[in-house]
Amino acid sequence: MKPAVSTGGAAGAETVRVWDPLVRIFHWSLVLAFFGAYALGDDGGWWHQTLGYTVLGLVAFRLVWGLVGTRYARFSSFVPTPRKVFSYLKDLVARREARYLGHNPAGALMIVALLLMLIGTGTTGWLLTTDTFWGNEAMEDVHEGFANSTLFLVGLHVAGVVFSSLHHRENLVHAMLTGRKRAKD
Repeated sequence: MKPAVSTGGAAGAETVRVWDPLVRIFHWSLVLAFFGAYALGDDGGWWHQTLGYTVLGLVAFRLVWGLVGTRYARFSSFVPTPRKVFSYLKDLVARREARYLGHNPAGALMIVALLLMLIGTGTTGWLLTTDTFWGNEAMEDVHEGFANSTLFLVGLHVAGVVFSSLHHRENLVHAMLTGRKRAKD
């Protein structure tokens, strides 16, 4: 299935639909839910837990959508081999990396890492509500470690988005809002 191409945007440049509405809703909902839970912290009580379960639900949805979703949403279209990641990173350091219509290999690796960290954060948060781990300081530390690691990865993700946006002269935040990217380099 060929992506839908349209003329519009800056100076009438051709664009192509890359991110479907479900991917975009997932992304921005996840941003709000994670940062809401993080900002509330332990003192957030019911709201913190509800936002944490929302994060887990969103991640579960994304895992399913990664198997059955649209072309650029499917993991099979973007999860790279280690060789492809190293080759891309080598090109990145040399500042000759290719522009990707979907996720580049570094971005794809970041998505996998973020999903794993969010699963770890949510699972340990849930465990803290069980009789076995209620009030368990070690589990609280693990939960906090996952959350802080997620926050660190988010910072790297944002830095990567800014770098790629500037380097390829393409507003990736706008693309995640509209679902469209420039069709050609």
